[in-house]
Amino acid sequence: MRAPAVSGQFYPRNKNDLDLEISRCFEDVPAGEKQVLGAVVPHAGYIYSGKTAAYVYSMLPAADTFVLLGPNHTGYGSPVSVSSEKWSTPMGEVDSDIEFIKALPKRIIDADETAHKYEHSIEVQLPFLQHRFSDFKIVPICMGMQDEGTALDVGMELAEAVRKVNKKIVIIASSDFSHYKQDKVAREDDAYFISSILEMDIPGFYRKLYERNASVCGYGPIAAMLTASKELDAKKATLLKYSTSGDTTGDFSAVVGYAGIIVELLYQVR
Repeated sequence: MRAPAVSGQFYPRNKNDLDLEISRCFEDVPAGEKQVLGAVVPHAGYIYSGKTAAYVYSMLPAADTFVLLGPNHTGYGSPVSVSSEKWSTPMGEVDSDIEFIKALPKRIIDADETAHKYEHSIEVQLPFLQHRFSDFKIVPICMGMQDEGTALDVGMELAEAVRKVNKKIVIIASSDFSHYKQDKVAREDDAYFISSILEMDIPGFYRKLYERNASVCGYGPIAAMLTASKELDAKKATLLKYSTSGDTTGDFSAVVGYAGIIVELLYQVR
């Protein structure tokens, strides 16, 4: 069992308080299910980025399995690792999709629990999914290596596994954007990076990251999600919401940026 590592820090430890906090995040957020195959969501404390995350979660369709790609902030474990454990949050337990995990070619993705034990980027997504859906499984993948080649390999492995299993899959990349920049600079830089995501231009995305010495923490998960989504015929990416921590704190001198993005199929999935 993978126990919660950041409950009481990034989100409330008590189930009732957590329900109230997530409900607050969804207040006044447009809802409408779309044919979402991939997404980008933030992973900061809910008070800062929960509203932006809710813009994405309000649009997600029900799925058999959500693949959750997050960066490795801790440095523990394998460079790219998938967890097969059951995950626990204050809202209950979620099973990992063992069938999907077995379908992964594992050319670059290792089976390893160590990287996940203290990592928050995937954990904070689970209560949002539990709030929206009652029956689903997850495939948690933590990326310590985030270079373009690694991200492409991870994305291709995911696409291969999706084709093997007869399931509805949604791939979620967990990432915050600029860290500790002035609000104006963060917004300009992040718009520059996001433009390549919306164009689904992975080489351009990496070029821009290097060009501006970006502090986007989950760029590898974003690129892996885009790779898999493109391979699976997704055609359209849309920015639903952008915000910074300054919108919550009122301090615009050193903010963190948050983006909610969906990647859609343009035809009905049967």
